[in-house]
Amino acid sequence: MERDESKPHTGMAYWKKIVILLCAGWIAIWVYRSALAPVYPQIRASLGGNVSDTALGSISSFYFLGYVVMQIPAGFLVDKIGKKRVLIPGFLLFAAAALIVALAGSIQIIYLGSLLAGLGCGSFYGSAYSLTNQNIPANKRSFSTAIVNSGSAVGSGLGMILSSFLVAQQGMPWQVMMYISIAMILFMVIAFQAIIRSNKDDVAVIQAALEKKTEKKPKEKVSVGTLLAPKMFFSYLLYFATCYAYYMIVTWLPNFLATERGFKGTAIGFSASLVAFASIPGALFFSKLADRFMNQKIKFIVVLELLAAAMLLATVQATNPTFLLIALVLYGFLGKLAVEPIIISWLGENAPRVGIGTTLGVFNFFGMMSSIIAPALTGSISDATGSKIMGFYIAIILLVVGTVLFLLANLNNKKAAKPETLD
Repeated sequence: MERDESKPHTGMAYWKKIVILLCAGWIAIWVYRSALAPVYPQIRASLGGNVSDTALGSISSFYFLGYVVMQIPAGFLVDKIGKKRVLIPGFLLFAAAALIVALAGSIQIIYLGSLLAGLGCGSFYGSAYSLTNQNIPANKRSFSTAIVNSGSAVGSGLGMILSSFLVAQQGMPWQVMMYISIAMILFMVIAFQAIIRSNKDDVAVIQAALEKKTEKKPKEKVSVGTLLAPKMFFSYLLYFATCYAYYMIVTWLPNFLATERGFKGTAIGFSASLVAFASIPGALFFSKLADRFMNQKIKFIVVLELLAAAMLLATVQATNPTFLLIALVLYGFLGKLAVEPIIISWLGENAPRVGIGTTLGVFNFFGMMSSIIAPALTGSISDATGSKIMGFYIAIILLVVGTVLFLLANLNNKKAAKPETLD
């Protein structure tokens, strides 16, 4: 794909602005997502104290339910009306939902706000990765996607640290994190409006690129068979397993460290945030390698997923705090945020050219289904057994099984004709 040569005002290429914008978008989303987990005890206390771990875990599950429900519709709308028209209303709903959570007087109202927040955030994924696939040069796509995804790590770590410091240590109301989130979300709405091309310009650029590449090939259509072809389907299952492990960690690691490993105060948020911060150099390093060795992405994916599973196993079995923290750092370095840019880049090379928003929506729908299940299931396991360790083992098994199935699917399709790519 040719680079965009229009460089208004700052002289920066459009695709570079997109990378920075989307990174900031993930920061805003993840500050909200990670802000509540470290302060579950304060939320429980503010609601009268009679709230179970299952009920607290369901806060995340309701958020991700809304997020998942929006994936396919949002992807379809991205293809039909453009990114800006999907993103801005979605983030306005996100801001309103965070306000509902902040003002909630019952767990049921928190659930409602979380559900609406998920619906609002659901506008982001298909829009973001349609923008990256359509605007970033192919030889920089994995690395640029890693920069975009690093916003998830920064936001996650920032949310955990701020929440632990301001609420758990300084004694501020837990709602303060919601107000911080609202300010960040509204800032992103302004940035989307200022930077993202209008739908008319966006469609014109994409259409020109498509016409240049079609040559004499028949026009490709998105169908259920294409979306659920074996190679694609098992990539969705792999993403399900990857997300299950990550969202189980994001939701319950702070509580696990406090209740089962003796961590206290700011140490909880700092230790949990190590996963997020360690993922940034991991994502940049491995995505750079994947861009350099573009034909080896499947190998990168398989190795990273299996190593991440091994680090989770080390985490749950470690009784020494130092070993536990080392395992967490290595999981962050090798885990979801490190492998996700490579998976998305691989998907862009194997998905049908048209309807990329729909394909990404289906991909993220499968992956994020796990985010509904993992928080509530791990909470239920904790209520039943008094420990969250079984939740870790479930995540490890899913990672290993998902990786093996993905590898087998790609081995079986190795000699198949290579589908038309986005590049």
